[in-house]
Amino acid sequence: MASEDVASKTRDSAVSTIVNLAEEAKLASREGVKAPSLAFLSICKSLVAGGVAGGVSRTAVAPLERLKILLQVQNPHSIKYNGTMQGLKYIWRTEGFRGLFKGNGTNCARIVPNSAVKFFSYEQASRGILWLYRQQSGKEDAQLTPLLRLGAGACAGIIAMSATYPMDMVRGRLTVQTEKSPRQYRGIFHALSTVLKEEGPRALYRGWLPSVIGVVPYVGLNFAVYESLKDWLIKSNAFGLVEDNELSVTTRLACGAVAGTFGQTVAYPLDVIRRRMQMVGWRDASSVVTGDGKGKAPLEYTGMVDAFRKTVRHEGFQALYKGLVPNSVKVVPSIAIAFVTYEAVKDVLGVEVRISD
Repeated sequence: MASEDVASKTRDSAVSTIVNLAEEAKLASREGVKAPSLAFLSICKSLVAGGVAGGVSRTAVAPLERLKILLQVQNPHSIKYNGTMQGLKYIWRTEGFRGLFKGNGTNCARIVPNSAVKFFSYEQASRGILWLYRQQSGKEDAQLTPLLRLGAGACAGIIAMSATYPMDMVRGRLTVQTEKSPRQYRGIFHALSTVLKEEGPRALYRGWLPSVIGVVPYVGLNFAVYESLKDWLIKSNAFGLVEDNELSVTTRLACGAVAGTFGQTVAYPLDVIRRRMQMVGWRDASSVVTGDGKGKAPLEYTGMVDAFRKTVRHEGFQALYKGLVPNSVKVVPSIAIAFVTYEAVKDVLGVEVRISD
């Protein structure tokens, strides 16, 4: 009898579980929730679209990106690049068309894993933060606030940046490398193996700290400026840009460009210090860094604070903003191209494109 009771209870429990699952499936279908396999496929397609968009947008502004880095790290005693137009012309004259795109392959190769890690990290961080928030507030139906989303985004940014930082470090060196450099990195893997062998594993993470510190204000200011601009435009209907209580894609792009420019301007000194720290320990470094032997600038930094101090002492406060102009110029086309490409690729792959508020 006991065994029959146990079997009966087990059978009833199994039936109950199946019924509950069926009810949940019906509810999910009514609410438009996709099956796990379809959701996974959609995520993969979104990642592909994001990777393609990132690669296309980065390639389109690659000359400006390279010039920015050259301006950030060039020897102050041997100025070769003096402004945006002069710098681009000098690269074209001395290195040709290919010179404008040096280091872009590494940058594009970094985009796909960076996007994948960032996407996954954001999803996990959002769930963890939401769970903690519900536990603390005692509200089971609580949702993520803008501040909590900001925290999740910052966590995702730090994790993604840390995971792909060696690629960013190598990209910096490949970008600075010229035809006259004493030693040539032949590509991504050669540069990675050379740095690892000659300078050790820690060298691949030089400049990581200012990068981490820069993520928080950069993401925070982007979010704050973008949302504030949107709210102001909708409430005031300035310039008649509001239609049906909504902003057009073009207006949102403009808001994003302004937010991006503002955030990058504030966090820019940390980007300069990061690039300079990445050049430390480079044997037979590029002449852009050494200055062709015409009085070498101090390249040995003991840390982030030391790099700040030596940069300001030897070159002045303005050195912390070297390359800001080409960096700002590339923001608008980069965002616009990435946005349009992302939508186009998702449309080709058959993924529903939704513009969230």
